[in-house]
Amino acid sequence: MSRTDDERARQEAAAGTEDDARTAGTGEAAAGAEGTETAEHGAESGEVREKTPGAGQGAGAVVSAALGVVSLSGGWIGTVAAARETLVGQLRTSSGASVGKQIKEVYGDAWHTTALWAGLFALAALAVGVVVLIRPAFGTPGRPQAAWIRSVAWAGVSLGAVGLLLAVLKYSDALLALPSTG
Repeated sequence: MSRTDDERARQEAAAGTEDDARTAGTGEAAAGAEGTETAEHGAESGEVREKTPGAGQGAGAVVSAALGVVSLSGGWIGTVAAARETLVGQLRTSSGASVGKQIKEVYGDAWHTTALWAGLFALAALAVGVVVLIRPAFGTPGRPQAAWIRSVAWAGVSLGAVGLLLAVLKYSDALLALPSTG
């Protein structure tokens, strides 16, 4: 049966307390135990300090990939903006307007709004991904970036590039253009 990290930490702390109680009989042993504990704590703090600089880069890489996925799926904001544009288009057109004008106002503008929001998310994914990828150049020399961070950042850049391409194609009506009414 596997133990969680918290359970292991509690057991190690309890074992350390028992050892300290046994060595507290002499002043030298107690001072040595405190010195060891301080050194161990310092080493643990050093480990934490070494691991945390990549946390921001890792978070940025994940955000980039998530924004890339949102740029492909449209996202909630794009859906709401498209629905709003559909409503505005319905209000702007009268029942006597031509079919072409109705299609453009009600569906075309909503389609372009969705493409616009997808393009904005794609640009954000590209920007965040590129910043994560170039960040090590401005950091501590000799400290390599973790492979998973680079991989996820490249995924975000790739998804952002594909999302931007699709958004441009949708907005320019090169992809799934409105039907002609003629």
